[in-house]
Amino acid sequence: MGSCLSRRTNFDPSKDIPDLTGKVILVTGGNTGIGYETVKHLARRGAKVYLGARDESKATGAIAKLHHEGLGPGNGEVVWLKADFSELQSAKQAGELFLKRETRLDVLINNAAQLTGDYEKTKDGISRLMTINHFGPFIFTRTLLPILLKTSKEPNSDVRIITLSSLAHRSGSAAAPTVRFEGIEDFNKEFANDVYPVWSRYCLTKLANVLWMRELQKRLDAADASIICMPINPGKVNTFASRMPFPIIANIVFALFFDVPEVGAYTSCFTAASPQVRANPEKFKGAFVEPVGVVTEPSENAKNDALARELWETTEAILKDLGI
Repeated sequence: MGSCLSRRTNFDPSKDIPDLTGKVILVTGGNTGIGYETVKHLARRGAKVYLGARDESKATGAIAKLHHEGLGPGNGEVVWLKADFSELQSAKQAGELFLKRETRLDVLINNAAQLTGDYEKTKDGISRLMTINHFGPFIFTRTLLPILLKTSKEPNSDVRIITLSSLAHRSGSAAAPTVRFEGIEDFNKEFANDVYPVWSRYCLTKLANVLWMRELQKRLDAADASIICMPINPGKVNTFASRMPFPIIANIVFALFFDVPEVGAYTSCFTAASPQVRANPEKFKGAFVEPVGVVTEPSENAKNDALARELWETTEAILKDLGI
């Protein structure tokens, strides 16, 4: 059941997601929250779903829970993939590990992200939050592009790349007309003088997600690749009340204004598997998709083609300098 203020939806994953038998899907951050529910919905329709998570015990616990809840008539398979985006090299290694295991990948869902945390840099000299939310998924996806492209050339293929952004890409630092991605310092902004520095840093990463997906779509189109990329907003989802100082009270309050993760996963599932997407590729290519399956205009900064190209080129230059 969604919150009393959530957008009404008639989307039903048990009916609106087609049979996914034979499909291989990868969901990062799949051991909890929206990621967990996404894995569940897709596996129940028959897909082989890789649950990306960095902690083996949490991943195996999530898989055990999925089997306890039942994978339904689809009876798909759920497999753990070690995926740690907190360091650049480990993000690349996660992609390489998948390539050793599979010969196809139909859908990649970049779900893993971090919202809070003190400002710090990784050993590579990049903000931890930006590493987890942008650089990690960028490297991971880049590493997986060969298998995604290979799958897209097979008969009746339907390959998609989805990255979870949010409405935060319209807010705070991300909405400033002065946003640039000219060098590493632009990714490493601390926003120490802002009222909520961590929120400002998070918003910038979510803008990066939208810009990246739109630029990736352009590059794939230029290469005549039959792959659809979509940055999405899962909606207002309660994935953090249990971590608040007073979790019982927080859960009551959040229940009034936020959807539960099961509903929050609907947009991920729609963009990953709905036949509507493949039937209307020009509508969904590079589109910002909101609950459930609604294409909307992203922010002005997110629509800036020059900024998207700059983000891509600077990201690649930084990774090249680091030897990754």
